Amino acid sequence: MISLSSLHSVQLRFMCCFIISTAICLGAETSKILCTEKERQSLLKFKQGLLDESNVLSSWESQKDCCKWKGIKCNNQTGHVIMVDLSHNISDVFSVEQPLAGEISSSLLELTELNYLDLSFNTFDGLKIPSFMGSFQQLKHLKLASVGFVGPIPHQLRNLTGLHTLDLSMNYLLTVNDLDWLTHFSSLRYLNLTRLNLSEIVNWPLSMTKLPSLIELQLSSTTLPDPILGSLPLNNFSNSLEILNLSDNHFSPSIFYWISNISSKLIHLGLMACQIQGPIPDVFTNMASLVSLDLSHNQLKGGLPKSFKNMCSLESLHLESNKFSDRLYDSIKNLSCAEETMKYLHLSNNPFWGPFPDLTNFSSLIELFIDGTNMSGPLPKNLSQFSKLNILSLTYNQLNGSLPDFTGLSSLRLLFLANNQLSGYVPESIGKLYSLEVLFISSNSLNGVLTEAHFLNLSHLNNLDISHNPLSLNFSSDWIPPFQLEFLNMESCNVGPKFPKWLQTQKKLRSLYMPNATISDSIPIWFWNLSTTLTELNFSYNQIHGQLPNLSPKQKNYFSLDLSYNNLSGPIPLLSGATNLILSNNIFSGPLSSLCEAPALQLFRLDLSNNRLSGELPSCWIHYETLLFLNLAKNNFSGNIPISLSHLKNLVLLRLHDNNLSGEVPSLEDCKELRVVDLGRNKLTGMLPTFQGQSLPNLLVLRLRYNEIHGSLPLSLCSLPALHVLDLSENNISGSLPECLNNITAMSYDVNDNIIIGLVQVVWKGIEIEFGQNLKHLRSIDISSNNLGGKIPETFTSLLKMISLNLSRNHLTGTIPEKFDKLSSNLESVDLSRNWLTGSIPTSFSNLNFLSYLDLSYNNLSGRIPKGTQLQSFDASSYVGNLQLCGQPLTEHCPGDEMNQDPGAHYGNGDDKDKGEDNEILSFGFFVSIGIGYFIGFWGVCGTFLLRSSWRNACFRFFDDTKDLVYKRIIVVFKTRLHRA
Repeated sequence: MISLSSLHSVQLRFMCCFIISTAICLGAETSKILCTEKERQSLLKFKQGLLDESNVLSSWESQKDCCKWKGIKCNNQTGHVIMVDLSHNISDVFSVEQPLAGEISSSLLELTELNYLDLSFNTFDGLKIPSFMGSFQQLKHLKLASVGFVGPIPHQLRNLTGLHTLDLSMNYLLTVNDLDWLTHFSSLRYLNLTRLNLSEIVNWPLSMTKLPSLIELQLSSTTLPDPILGSLPLNNFSNSLEILNLSDNHFSPSIFYWISNISSKLIHLGLMACQIQGPIPDVFTNMASLVSLDLSHNQLKGGLPKSFKNMCSLESLHLESNKFSDRLYDSIKNLSCAEETMKYLHLSNNPFWGPFPDLTNFSSLIELFIDGTNMSGPLPKNLSQFSKLNILSLTYNQLNGSLPDFTGLSSLRLLFLANNQLSGYVPESIGKLYSLEVLFISSNSLNGVLTEAHFLNLSHLNNLDISHNPLSLNFSSDWIPPFQLEFLNMESCNVGPKFPKWLQTQKKLRSLYMPNATISDSIPIWFWNLSTTLTELNFSYNQIHGQLPNLSPKQKNYFSLDLSYNNLSGPIPLLSGATNLILSNNIFSGPLSSLCEAPALQLFRLDLSNNRLSGELPSCWIHYETLLFLNLAKNNFSGNIPISLSHLKNLVLLRLHDNNLSGEVPSLEDCKELRVVDLGRNKLTGMLPTFQGQSLPNLLVLRLRYNEIHGSLPLSLCSLPALHVLDLSENNISGSLPECLNNITAMSYDVNDNIIIGLVQVVWKGIEIEFGQNLKHLRSIDISSNNLGGKIPETFTSLLKMISLNLSRNHLTGTIPEKFDKLSSNLESVDLSRNWLTGSIPTSFSNLNFLSYLDLSYNNLSGRIPKGTQLQSFDASSYVGNLQLCGQPLTEHCPGDEMNQDPGAHYGNGDDKDKGEDNEILSFGFFVSIGIGYFIGFWGVCGTFLLRSSWRNACFRFFDDTKDLVYKRIIVVFKTRLHRA
């Protein structure tokens, strides 16, 4: 039996357990509501002032306990709200969640124990920083980055003396007149003022030195002025600062001297894009603790200073995009102390020179970038020793020789060797790079055959570029690659003649480039069933034949489809999903009905030029409002140009030349973005439409040559400020040339630095040629072969940037304007032939230094061709047909030329009057010189003989001795011959 004492013991234990469990249950019950009702209401009032389009704060209504609301954290013991973090997540680029907006309510002051407030990356545009924020007594962390605040920083913020973190970065419209308010934050550890305008704060370093606890300072993109050395106290600052980022400012090299003294604990230093010029000062001795140093995108010269040898903890060094011109070996030698620690070494885009540096002891390297330098020679054979290397980028150098063995690079993920001079075979060891994701070896001289062995273990490969190498690909027909590519470029490789069947296995392809890949096959049906992720496709410059199938939006949605320069035939298919459609230079035929049957609503570029398309142009252009480039040139289209083209509000380029289009030129004034209009070589009639400058302010090329347009030239042509090429030749235009063409600004001044618009056909120096894409220097006016009359306006000589002028084959009268020498710095080609021009050739033509083509033939010009190197160098055909014109290079002499020439000139080449005058002066001087020379020579000798007897006797003795010597020689010769006989 159980004793009484034992029973009492059991009961006591039971009661204790009951009490404890009840207390736990009661505690759990009461812990469900921790936040106070007062703070809950203050948060709800704060929410009422916000605009929450994405319903981010939906939990603030559905749950009673505010401690469980999104962005809210409470003290587990008191239930008071201690954190409000409503920052918008900008790292998720695919998120559709909208940032909060509206107003910031002062009800937040009810959160008496709040120590963390973060509203970063929301949208409070136009608001000032609320002054009540200076009343949070417990606040330690205040983050208000990129919220759109404007105006001055309220002085009340200085009351937050307990702040550890302050982030006001990227509020571009905040005004900062001084930084004195920072001196109150003695506990501040993190300060971020990135992208605030601090250009007026001359003494900013002084303010920073008064933050004794500061660990991290972010002041990039703040337009800071250079620190004034010699007047800065360094105390209170040197024992704490570890991270300093001053990137994207404008400093002189003196910034290095200041930094070298502010902290002995500096770990990370950022001076990227600070426009620092000259060599790096040798002041890094005191910065031995540096782990990361970024000096990229400056104008630093020379090499690395010797004090870099003291940085034995350095892991990351960014020196890319400077002007370092040292030998690579010498600069790397000054990093000897960091051989074991260096992980990230970026030296790209510098004129470093020499062979690949010896990095044997840099065993910890993870990233190595040496792109765009003058590095030459072969790749090192011991490259495979870098087992930790993730990224190797050596593009745009002068590396040569063969590729080394890659076996040991087991961690390599990205390999960039493009744009060098590497040659030889690709080693099969590249197929052992198990971790490789990206392989770019394009634009070298690598040759040989790529087989399955080269890709044997590349299961992670997703980007492959082997373009512009004479490589051949040889895979079995049933090969299944171990990888799934997203990007593939095999341009100018020997892929064909058959279409590569292994592409059928690639389900993730986004971009596929195979131009000039020796393919002479048809595109198989299975290819069009590939993954719908394909957005770029380029098979141009092959010999692909056959027809294209219709592709509905459900099947395909190409971003860019380029099949130009092939042998594709049949009708243009339905490609309604295309946004870039280039099918030029094939043999497509038939009408363009597919454009209206299934419009491509997001089409930006349509190029069907140089095919055999026929019929009328479609009239459904109202569905193509996104179209920027339209090229239907060199086909057999007929009928009128549809009026619906005027709906193309964004159109930049319109090419319909070399067709059989008829009717009038439509008004294009609604297409305000137009830069090129080329309707040449058609059968267009009617008068020229109005081209108003305010409607077409960007028009660069207007080409309507070889049509049947009549009427006069509209004065509105003068209002096209950007016009570079005006070609209205070979029409029936009559009337006179407008006096106002000098109002075309681009013909007189440089108004655009870089103009890329594609090829432009221009009659240049009598020959029709295609100019390249850049029209920066081309200015041309061609209104030849029309019925224009009247005079050439004097204002033409004000077109200072004009390079070519062709007004030939018209009925122009009057004289050639005198002041053509004003165009001497640019004018290269002038054709005024076959008009009715009279008078003489202006002497100013002899000053056209760059003139290389001139045709003034078949006019009524008269007088002498002006003397000048340029004008006499042209062939006589440039002046033929002007019966009263004379002088070189014509054979016709000008009146007075023969009279002024010397007698010998009749047998010469017919010099002009000036030449004759020169010869007359030369002849007179010649005879005078002979007379003087004869007088001096005769009397200089004979006069001396008459006056001095000793000279006379010596001379006669010389003659007598010479006579005796000759006589003796003759006697000896005579006796010798007589004896022989």
